[in-house]
Amino acid sequence: MTGPPDGVYPAGAAHPALAGDVVGYCGYVESSPVPVRRRELPGPRVPVIVSFGDVLSVSSPGVSGELTSFVAGFHDTYAVTEFAGSQAGLQIDLTPLGAHRLLGLAGADLRDGSLCLSDVLGRSGDEFVARLVDAPDWASRFALADAFLLRRSSAAREADPEVGWAWERLASTGGRLRVATLADEVGWSRRHLASRFRHQVGLGPKEAARVLRFARAVRRLRAELPPSSISDLAAGTGYADHSHLVREFHALAGCTPSQLAAELRGAPVAVP
Repeated sequence: MTGPPDGVYPAGAAHPALAGDVVGYCGYVESSPVPVRRRELPGPRVPVIVSFGDVLSVSSPGVSGELTSFVAGFHDTYAVTEFAGSQAGLQIDLTPLGAHRLLGLAGADLRDGSLCLSDVLGRSGDEFVARLVDAPDWASRFALADAFLLRRSSAAREADPEVGWAWERLASTGGRLRVATLADEVGWSRRHLASRFRHQVGLGPKEAARVLRFARAVRRLRAELPPSSISDLAAGTGYADHSHLVREFHALAGCTPSQLAAELRGAPVAVP
């Protein structure tokens, strides 16, 4: 059984010096008398979940488990989360390159995620979580997150400029660029670009473009509820046709565009 929780979700912008690495912050305090299950969609971000002590059940085609504070990863498929009773915490959304720079993640760890936050950050991460829990309000928590990430940024590893350029080009076009075009632009072979990109972003450029294209379609779907036409949605977001869009939604969201639109409207559509 699922149900909409009662909750508050304060949002905060990251310090300008973190632009390119941090998308933003979102706090959450919510409760529900029935279990709450959600479909978590892939997108151009790496969510870092800082739990204030509550356990979240996470299930995806690759990972399942009971997690508290963790790094979710840059996936190319959906996950299902569930909590019962109440939960509170802070979600820090990083760009994939931000996760590489600020958290030191690379390759499969960056792609697969579901890594315990203390394993990624060590003792400093445990202290960070404790300070967030003890902070008096959300503005203080956002300031603590800024300070923590700025300290890590000052000593962060640098990504290859060519990878950064390729990521920005893909992001700015909604994934509508061929890998060969990107390789020509940066002066690398396609194989070398794919290898370096996968190491620093988590997914290869072709897979990342797929996620970016899907995320663009989801944003348009949210903005046009109910959707006027699935065929128009496909044409406007880089898919070959209606069937191509539906196949990609099944692969990346586990449902059809119409089913996802119903969920976004709050309809009681069961998630797997």
